[in-house]
Amino acid sequence: MKEYCGVVGVYGHKYASNLAHLSLYALQHRGEESCGITSYDGKKIHSYKSMGLVGDVFNEEVIKKLKGNMAIGHVRYSTTGSSDIKNAQPFAINYKKGHISLAHNGNITNSGELRMFLENNGSIFQTTMDSEIIVHLLVQEPFLPINERFRNAIGKLRGAFSLVVMADNGIYGVRDPLGFRPLCIGRLEETYIIASETCALDIAGAEYLRDVEPGEIVRIDDRGVISVKYSTVMPKAFCIFENIYFSRPDSRIFTSSVYQSRKKLGIRLAQEHPVNADFVMPVPDSGTVAAVGYAEESGLPLEMGFVRNHYIGRTFIQPSQLSRDFKVKIKLNPVTSLVKDKRIVIVEDSIVRGTTSRGRVKALRKAGAKEVHMRVSCPPLVSPCYYGIDFPTKRELIAAKYSEKKIADFIGVDSLKYLSLGGMLDAMGTDKQNFCTACFTGKYPVSFKKNPRKHAFEK
Repeated sequence: MKEYCGVVGVYGHKYASNLAHLSLYALQHRGEESCGITSYDGKKIHSYKSMGLVGDVFNEEVIKKLKGNMAIGHVRYSTTGSSDIKNAQPFAINYKKGHISLAHNGNITNSGELRMFLENNGSIFQTTMDSEIIVHLLVQEPFLPINERFRNAIGKLRGAFSLVVMADNGIYGVRDPLGFRPLCIGRLEETYIIASETCALDIAGAEYLRDVEPGEIVRIDDRGVISVKYSTVMPKAFCIFENIYFSRPDSRIFTSSVYQSRKKLGIRLAQEHPVNADFVMPVPDSGTVAAVGYAEESGLPLEMGFVRNHYIGRTFIQPSQLSRDFKVKIKLNPVTSLVKDKRIVIVEDSIVRGTTSRGRVKALRKAGAKEVHMRVSCPPLVSPCYYGIDFPTKRELIAAKYSEKKIADFIGVDSLKYLSLGGMLDAMGTDKQNFCTACFTGKYPVSFKKNPRKHAFEK
């Protein structure tokens, strides 16, 4: 597993860095480890990046120094490529033909082979990120027009990548041929914005135009949006976990409303696994909308039985198990007067390692809950993800090792039920065939050599 991130690009605004900064606030949920913005003023690039949250890293003084009418930004969470400032993005270089700055969301699955090839041909790497490989590929043939360099470089990549690149007096948006990661385009008068989610367009006041299509390169400059398809039509492999967990519910992902998708997951979950209980309560925040759907379909009241400490980040995307365990204890607190002597249905979006759910159930038991039933709005996670989500190995996935009954015993619930694979896909609507479900099925849309060091994939 590499990094899970958020990207943004702004073109054609005298305060481009300010808009990028606002957009990164909206994308903070996609990465809490580091963030950065790089701008271009027509003569040179300006860059600032640091470890930490957007609100802590940037201030008015810093933003003023990021001059220019175009800028790109990035928020990052990593598990491979160390937690280090040198791995923060955007990644920017000067070279013979000018400058290139790049922000990447996804995972280059043949990065080991590509890095070895580039090093054997004289490339020197500054970071451990697979994103740097893309920059090296883009500057390999400086005598070619940049459009051709993009085609040549991207043609060598395997896996998941949504890119925002600043080069040659323009902003580029690139999406891999299978479309694993989202990327959308918005417009604010004469300004264009490319971002991972539409919530980043909303905060900047931009109108959503469309998604960058799988296998498409878009260039944004004074002429507007210019599109080039670099790949033939292929089956899609949209990451279904964007709809289940990662994206904000106010975003449109893969052209569909995340809120509506999650609500449908909850409705289907109630149809498949009803339970006799006093009320339904969500696990905030990503389980909330599914719980709304479950309560609506089941006819049970919806109660907010957990109060969230909003000054604690997501437990799932913390870099170490130690920090995850600590934050589980202080992130959510049950309302004792509500849960005491009650039969409760908890709606979770997913169970990865099981330790987070176990801590929550323990807190409910301590608060006096009579019965605790857990319903999960996706199937059991049984396979690692190689396309940019933190499911590194089978041994860290509790459902890959234990039966539903044993997981229920470990977590401490009276019953545990998962949404079926078919039910999950039906909730996605008419485009259900376009989603990657490898983490639930072990069937990967890109075949690969099982080499954990190199992550080397084949066509």
